[in-house]
Amino acid sequence: MNHWLTFRGRYHSFEIHRRTIGVILLLLLANLAAVIVCAGLGGTAISPVSVVKTLLGIGESSDSMIIFSLRMPRVVIAVMVGAALGVSGALLQGIVRNPLTSPDIIGISGGAALGTVIFILYFSHISIRYMPISSIAGAFIAAFLIYLFAYRKGITPLRLVLIGIGMATALTAVTYMLILTSSFTPTAVAVKAFTFMTGSIYGVSWERDVMTLLPWIVVLLPVSFIYARHLNVQELGDEVATSVGSSVHVKRTILLFVSVALAGAAVAIGGTINFIGLMAPHIARKLVGPAYGGVIPVSALIGSLVLLLSDLVARVAFIPLDIPAGVFTAAIGAPFFIYLLYRNRKS
Repeated sequence: MNHWLTFRGRYHSFEIHRRTIGVILLLLLANLAAVIVCAGLGGTAISPVSVVKTLLGIGESSDSMIIFSLRMPRVVIAVMVGAALGVSGALLQGIVRNPLTSPDIIGISGGAALGTVIFILYFSHISIRYMPISSIAGAFIAAFLIYLFAYRKGITPLRLVLIGIGMATALTAVTYMLILTSSFTPTAVAVKAFTFMTGSIYGVSWERDVMTLLPWIVVLLPVSFIYARHLNVQELGDEVATSVGSSVHVKRTILLFVSVALAGAAVAIGGTINFIGLMAPHIARKLVGPAYGGVIPVSALIGSLVLLLSDLVARVAFIPLDIPAGVFTAAIGAPFFIYLLYRNRKS
């Protein structure tokens, strides 16, 4: 029996395992259930049936105001940011062929955070639509510096991780110092910057945040799916990939751009939410195997699910306090990273 489904287009074709399709469908259902639960829970609880009715346009007007004005923007942002971080981590791990790599661990998210904080502190009078550009620019500068310092007749996975951890720490220190020493910055703006550094999606809105992030997600996620098959070839090594006709350096540059841009855009809106980019690809590979045609979409769905559930706990566990979601992703991700370090200690 053939367990693979093949899709062919004019310029692209790919195969996907039937099991992968089943996993994707189950994760879609899990995400849908999480969206309904997240939209219903809060200071005022709304039943799942009422949430579904409201989403279909036949609910109570009071429920509609709470769900659409207050909760759904936050839910949608959690889905987009989680998916972007999950895919960014999967791409980055495939590019450098290192399972310990993720945008936050090696400092790319730190560069994005620095770029965003600079925008918040000094250019907040400009439209927020330009904030992802500042964030992505910071992410690319950080990526360039990490590559520059880690390169020594090539790049080894261990050196990349160690340099990246040091770079992430340095960038975080610079970011906090910038916030603390900006004496002319209004208190409200400084508080916003501090909240951003903890990784929070509190207070997001449709117009300001969802519509700012949406174009980046709509463009970059499909590109990552299209180029996923090139990661499969590159896993065999540069020489083999070149021998089968793959433009290794061109494709790697495109994939790196997509990975860094996804991380930068996600950080611009969600702040420094750590470890999703590390955990999601590992869980995805456990579920669907190493083929990136399955790893990329599954990483996106796992990332969105993790952030949805983390933000739900952050909102309802300590009412009336609203804890940043990044606190809970770090609480899960830090032990996971230690476990990976222990497991790969002899590699």
